[in-house]
Amino acid sequence: MKPPATPDTSPAATLQDPALLRRLLRAKDRMDAASHEAWPVARLAEVSGVSEAHFARSFKQAFGVPPHRYLLTRRIEQASTLLRDTDLPITDIAFATGWESLGTFGRIFRDITGKSPSVLRRDARAEVGPLASVPACVLKAAERPDLTIAVLEKRRRAADGKNRSSTNQEIER
Repeated sequence: MKPPATPDTSPAATLQDPALLRRLLRAKDRMDAASHEAWPVARLAEVSGVSEAHFARSFKQAFGVPPHRYLLTRRIEQASTLLRDTDLPITDIAFATGWESLGTFGRIFRDITGKSPSVLRRDARAEVGPLASVPACVLKAAERPDLTIAVLEKRRRAADGKNRSSTNQEIER
């Protein structure tokens, strides 16, 4: 006689649960729709109907980045688009994309993109000819920030002179 089957509670099996994936996608969609709002883990967990710890762990397993980094990525993408496509002042763009401080916006924007907001705007306008026919959704995907490591970790590595992209790290392993 066979022993009774025990449920698989491994991380891979947990992510195969369609109900959990739907809940995580619901939270991700809410962040996408209102990335300018504050999205603490407690609020996201409430939207998805799971505990805070379970949400944070499952979100990272499902999407490869923690919820806060995902939100930073969306905010930087939106700010880059507004810098490229509008004449709004940088201060207005910072506040419209959810930043509470212009200094924090500028520092994190520079850490993630490698350029200050004003330099990105200037460069985007200088390159307007060849990019004019490219759809905005393609530009967003191509310019998506790489946030597989924390911004503070990038800053530390740059100070140590070891700032390698995470894709290079994966190749070397």
